[in-house]
Amino acid sequence: MGAIAASRSGFAERAFRAMFRTGEAKTSIMAEELIDPSNSEELASEVARLRGEIARLQAMVERLDQLAHLDPLVELPNRRGFMTQLEGLIARVKRYGDDAAMLFVDIDGLKRINDSHGHQAGDEALIRVSQLLVSGVRNGDCVARLGGDEFGILLEHADQAIADETASRLVERIARCDFSHDGAALQLGVAIGIGVIAPDDDPETVMARADQAMYVKKAAAVG
Repeated sequence: MGAIAASRSGFAERAFRAMFRTGEAKTSIMAEELIDPSNSEELASEVARLRGEIARLQAMVERLDQLAHLDPLVELPNRRGFMTQLEGLIARVKRYGDDAAMLFVDIDGLKRINDSHGHQAGDEALIRVSQLLVSGVRNGDCVARLGGDEFGILLEHADQAIADETASRLVERIARCDFSHDGAALQLGVAIGIGVIAPDDDPETVMARADQAMYVKKAAAVG
C-alpha cells in the first residue's frame, strides 16, 4: 500500500508541475493573493472553485494510476498491476489460511510467428491467448501480461489439485483454438508452471517458483 501511495503522490506532483507549466497553478496562487479574507462570499466561491480543481486533479491521478498498471495491447494488468494483486493475495493467504496459486504462462513459438508473419501477427496471437486465458478461468481470478510472451494468473481458493486442473485445461484450450493471420492457420501453444502460495511467501518468491516450474514443463515437452 505504501508503494501505491508513493506512486500516486508522484503522479500528483507531476500533475501539479504540469499545471505550473500551463499557468493554471500560477493563476490559483495569484487568485489567493487577491482574495479579500473579510469577504465571506468571495471566500466561499474560491473554496468551491478549489474543491472542483482538487476533484479534477484527483480524477487525473486515478486515471494515470490505472494506465500505469495496464498493458495497452491486451488491456489486462501489466507486471506492476499483477505484483500489486499478488501482494494482496499473499496477505489473504497469511491472514485467513486460504489456498491460492500462481500460474506462469509462456507462449510457445511467438518469436517464430513474429519472424515469419510480422509483429502484427504476433500482437494478434498475444491478444487471442489473453482472451482464451481470461475466458478459461473464474471471474475473480487475475490474468495479467507480465511482458513479452509471458502471462501470469492468480487463482484464489485454489490448492495444488485445482491449479493442476486449471493449467491442464488452459494448455489444451489454447492448443485446440483456431487462430489465423492473413488466411494462414497458425498453431498456438503455451507452457504453464504452477507456484502454490505459502503464508510466508513474498511476491518475488512466488514468481520465481512458478517461473521455474514453467521451464521444467518446457524442458519436458522438448525432451
